[in-house]
Amino acid sequence: MNKEEKTKSGMPLGIIVGVLVAAVVGMGVLYSCSGKPANNGTPNKNTPKNTQATIQPNAPDGATPPNLLGSPTATVTVEEFADFQCPSCGDKFPVLKQIQSIYGSRIKFIFRNFPLTMHDKAYDAAVAAEAAGLQGKFWDMQNQLYTNQKSWSVDPNYKQVWADYAQKIGLDVEKWKTDMAGLQTKSRVDADMARAKALQVSSTPTVYINGKAVQYAEMTVDTLRTLIDSELSANQASKPASTGAANTGNSNSGQK
Repeated sequence: MNKEEKTKSGMPLGIIVGVLVAAVVGMGVLYSCSGKPANNGTPNKNTPKNTQATIQPNAPDGATPPNLLGSPTATVTVEEFADFQCPSCGDKFPVLKQIQSIYGSRIKFIFRNFPLTMHDKAYDAAVAAEAAGLQGKFWDMQNQLYTNQKSWSVDPNYKQVWADYAQKIGLDVEKWKTDMAGLQTKSRVDADMARAKALQVSSTPTVYINGKAVQYAEMTVDTLRTLIDSELSANQASKPASTGAANTGNSNSGQK
């Protein structure tokens, strides 16, 4: 009798546990836009070390030329794959913007479009930014989209809102609208997406520093600076020791 009662009382508990597990799984799916980059493995407790996943050399190039800040010849490349409608990308936007400001031409910062299907306006937002880029205003539109993300994301007239941004940053709005509807802008977004998929990027934001993935938890100004400084130091140390002597020789010959 006691055994039978335990069995009956255990049934509701099992149902409750099942519901909780399903809820946790569901939350994990919803959180995918801000999860860890694909193939990052288990985070190293002795971080920061961006050595988890690396970019394969045969991956597609993405949009060419890329949306780039800094110096094209810099020895350190920071490449971000992001979605304009992803809240976590919006949260990390000020962090990456500060990194761009700190390092300037010492790094090559590349932004890659990776709109996720879970965000209904993300692809159009990427196209809107690329259309602004055709008039040399990609970064200005990027700033508008991320700064105002919470408002346009829930606005049914979001394209008109973007048109207001276009006017605000000094675009030829009619040309911008035409370019949004054209193939060139969509092709650039699609090229970035093809690169992301080849690299098995499955969440945003995903950031690589010199081809090595950075854990989402490490996307802070301090940790990114540590990782970038490490790459800068490594590249400096790898320069031939004779470089200094050669420079001295050139300097002396210049004085003659």
